[in-house]
Amino acid sequence: MFDVSSITDLHRDTVAHWHEHDIDNPYEGFLALVCDQHEQNFRLWHQEDIARSPDASDEEIAGVKRAIDRLNQRRNDLIEQLDDRIIATLGKEGVLPEPAARLNTETPGSVIDRLSIISLRIYHMQEQLSRRDATAEHRAKVGDRLSILHEQKGDLARSLAELLNDLFAGRKQLKLYRQFKMYNDPSMNPYLYQARQRPAA
Repeated sequence: MFDVSSITDLHRDTVAHWHEHDIDNPYEGFLALVCDQHEQNFRLWHQEDIARSPDASDEEIAGVKRAIDRLNQRRNDLIEQLDDRIIATLGKEGVLPEPAARLNTETPGSVIDRLSIISLRIYHMQEQLSRRDATAEHRAKVGDRLSILHEQKGDLARSLAELLNDLFAGRKQLKLYRQFKMYNDPSMNPYLYQARQRPAA
């Protein structure tokens, strides 16, 4: 059910597809959730490009900032949902961690998120390699970075596979530490709830 190569293939294929076509999600089950989470990173990447444009107006920057906040909240919610789904599957299959089972510093959902982001880096770095106006020096720098990115992707994918194997063998335990983002919560963000309490001018 949690095949790492299927996850990384999804990341690679959808990044290429979404740059040419409308964003869609043809997947089912766990991979549909992976695709939803990946979509948030795809949208975030391009919103952040807009935010860095020197031609963007203050009004456009403010709109982009709000969009980034919403997308980032959704991204983090979906990371937790990925881990929730894995925890539910462990329970359904009756997997109990061994008494000495250790926690991992990073959850599978967080690793899947990192793999999603690295797939975007690879795609856009490859674009740089294909630029007609690129100098030989630029292409060499990009080529070196692409090699590193592919190595990092391979390391992350292997680490995720090992973590999932350890979890389903009971050698490690999975606990979800909720992030409880406060900045989008009008009851938690001081600026938002204090603004509601101020008397109207």
